[in-house]
Amino acid sequence: MKTVGVLGGMGPEATILLMQKLLAAVPARDDSDHIPLIVHQNPQVPSRIKALIEGTGEDPGPVLARMARDLHAAGAEALAMPCNTAHHYAPAVVSATPLPFLNMLDLTAEALATQGAQRIGMLASPATRLAGVFAAPFAAHGLTPVFLPDDSGILAIIRAVKAGEPLATLKPRLAQEAEALLAHGADHLLVACTELSLMTDALPAATPHTDSLDCLTRAIANFAKG
Repeated sequence: MKTVGVLGGMGPEATILLMQKLLAAVPARDDSDHIPLIVHQNPQVPSRIKALIEGTGEDPGPVLARMARDLHAAGAEALAMPCNTAHHYAPAVVSATPLPFLNMLDLTAEALATQGAQRIGMLASPATRLAGVFAAPFAAHGLTPVFLPDDSGILAIIRAVKAGEPLATLKPRLAQEAEALLAHGADHLLVACTELSLMTDALPAATPHTDSLDCLTRAIANFAKG
């Protein structure tokens, strides 16, 4: 199988969750049946929140480009990045090596379109909205993002996950944010922050939802297996 390089650490738990999902995606009978990964778990990537929301942080692009080159040198045959907001810096990653980049945002938009979704409730960092990272992928598939007028509550949940607050205390808050998006006209929920991917079981059971991390998981598995 082919080896995929993962630009990780944004956040660390989300990268580990991706690895767990990839383990579960393979009907393995032995170690050698699993997908080979080279994981660059770098929690020192400059904060996307500080750079895009607060406007005071260091540009993460050069660090991500160095990570991509490191993964290429280590033997990766494709690159993946389990952080939605960090895809604002995808051009820096793509230009750093000749490797194919499995773009989680494009993969997610394609998956939403095949499900007949139209108005997508965005469970995402405000940085995702401010940077417009989903604008082009959604426009290409006729999808409309639905954001809350005040998405500070979602940001507070994301910060709490990064700070290690127990997920059980955060799930009811995430459920409230999801219900608010539905009240604003969303017909499909999108988990578009990999911190929130840790709590998808908190979403309303009757409403269809997609997790961008699942879309990336499928693409990595398909690439690795050729």
